[in-house]
Amino acid sequence: MHSLGKDETTLKKNPSPGQKQWPFIIGKARDASAQVTAMDQEEGSTTLDNIVTQFNTYEDFLDSQITTVDLYYLEDEGLARQLVELGYRGTGEVVKREDFEARKAAIEIARLAQRTQKTTLTSAGKDLQDNFLKALAVREEDNRSGKVSSVIFIRDRNSHGQEVSGYIDYAHRLKTEDFEVYFSGKKRLLPRPTDMSFYNWDSHIAVCNSTPNYQVIADNPEGLLFKYKKDRKILNVDPKAQPGDNSTRTPIQTELYIQAVIFDHVSRRKT
Repeated sequence: MHSLGKDETTLKKNPSPGQKQWPFIIGKARDASAQVTAMDQEEGSTTLDNIVTQFNTYEDFLDSQITTVDLYYLEDEGLARQLVELGYRGTGEVVKREDFEARKAAIEIARLAQRTQKTTLTSAGKDLQDNFLKALAVREEDNRSGKVSSVIFIRDRNSHGQEVSGYIDYAHRLKTEDFEVYFSGKKRLLPRPTDMSFYNWDSHIAVCNSTPNYQVIADNPEGLLFKYKKDRKILNVDPKAQPGDNSTRTPIQTELYIQAVIFDHVSRRKT
């Protein structure tokens, strides 16, 4: 049998037959409103931040304020939520829906801004000595953003002493691989069989692969061509030919490789 407290007598008068007597305190909303008004703004902001961080939605917050006793007497979850929102029921702070959602949005914006700031360039802060690594560092941001698409040609010997060469889609490798090991000097960037073009001069293994940025045209009688997918411009890597529209060819004087060349293509297609 339910036991009413001394402040619950207002609901005890003349209950209808079989009616549940909900332990409801009429004056609670007025008291809660006064507490919020008197609350220090800084403390209130901190409390709101804690609530917004703890609960994914405003409905989740309202549900946390509803007791099993509330649901027993009201028999309606929606009504229980409304009473909590109005301040008539609840075990904690009174928070308005608009305040909750506004603060939730502000915290999310701040979180995204902080994550963007943390996305620093891999080459940032590195003491780069070789011209090749310096050239990659200069191009890193533009390749990550899509302003420029660079194709790297490298010819050198692998760890087995075999001479290999190939063309690397720099932007694609930046997305799929951590370049920290290259900019820190722990490893050397070398062509792989998974790159746009790979050739092992000892085993005579030749491989070509299109990437998200380039289509490989390997059957051209005059030599290997790459078609940039965004603007469909052709990049010609033949050293005796012009590289193509909006493209440049830059040989790199480096001590790391037998030969290194970087082709830069600027897409004129509007996005």
